[in-house]
Amino acid sequence: MKKLVPEALTAAAFAPFGDVMAVDAAKTPISINGGNTERYHDLARLDAGPDGKLIVSIFRGQPRSLPFAVSMMERHPLGSQAFMPLGNQPYLVVVARPGPAPGPDDLRAFLAQPGQGVNYATGVWHHPLLALNEIGDFLVVDRSGPGNNCDEVSIEPPVSLSLD
Repeated sequence: MKKLVPEALTAAAFAPFGDVMAVDAAKTPISINGGNTERYHDLARLDAGPDGKLIVSIFRGQPRSLPFAVSMMERHPLGSQAFMPLGNQPYLVVVARPGPAPGPDDLRAFLAQPGQGVNYATGVWHHPLLALNEIGDFLVVDRSGPGNNCDEVSIEPPVSLSLD
């Protein structure tokens, strides 16, 4: 089985797949509320598509044991999907570029640290939520509206995801 080892999640490395949402990914903060608050502004290109609307949800992910077999991927062809962790645990991100269904050699993995969120651009293939260590809550901004906005494909053969 092919092995997939995550790389560090950086804005530059993740750019082909979407945006990294984090304080260190922001441009200069904006001082608001009489100087009491810093606003880290416009961190992601959110896309609801022409007939959709953006919704906010909380997803609760069960922790995954490693090594983990990546045997499927999904994409949202009508809008983006953003995940911001609410806890203090790292999590894993597995992605492939938009386009035809990915194969094992098309996958990239990233290790996201607490405080780093990701916004999957419209059509980017990704694995569903991969919490580590403990149950993880994520604030999710994605699309609601007409049309089928979730395609799933099998990865054959599966790829083994581990930290080393």
